[in-house]
Amino acid sequence: MILARVIGNIVATQKNQRYEGTRIMLCRQITPEGEEMDYTCLAIDAVKAGEGDIVVITQEGWSASTAATGKAGAAIDSAIVGVVDRIDLLPKEE
Repeated sequence: MILARVIGNIVATQKNQRYEGTRIMLCRQITPEGEEMDYTCLAIDAVKAGEGDIVVITQEGWSASTAATGKAGAAIDSAIVGVVDRIDLLPKEE
């Protein structure tokens, strides 16, 4: 699983029938401190995330497929499975 920020929405006028009714979001990985990293991916939105939201993404085919479509077997690598409300980090040790 990775932490990411939704940076855009992908519009696909034609999709495989298994993906009908789903939204595809463009996401950029972030550190727990909120700093952007280089990794960007497309993820099926299973939780109605919006642009700017910090999200949890699963990147394992069976889990992503089942979470996003409710059916196993769709060819999905990444799915947004949670919207993050808050990140609590332990203070840095000196």
